[in-house]
Amino acid sequence: MKKLTDVTDYFIICSADSDRGVKTIADNIQKKLKELGDKVIGIEGYTEGKWVLIDTTDVVIHVFYDPLRKFYDLEGLWIDAPRIRLPFEDGFPKKPEQPKED
Repeated sequence: MKKLTDVTDYFIICSADSDRGVKTIADNIQKKLKELGDKVIGIEGYTEGKWVLIDTTDVVIHVFYDPLRKFYDLEGLWIDAPRIRLPFEDGFPKKPEQPKED
């Protein structure tokens, strides 16, 4: 984003299939940022839980309710921005199965 806008260096865009899910993701992001010592300078949309924006200056995080993510299509709007693949995008590793005791 650095080369395309002065607003932020990075966008993170994610979504959930319910407003409760959106709020849960936003809560966990805020918790992790606090643990890491990063400062949140603004949060918008939390009460409604349809599109929560968390601004940390260098990173702006968008947490969408799925239908709104498709409707607003930020990925399409910022099509020229380079994409960075995050390690968890391929899903979480499965736990190894524990041997069953007879």
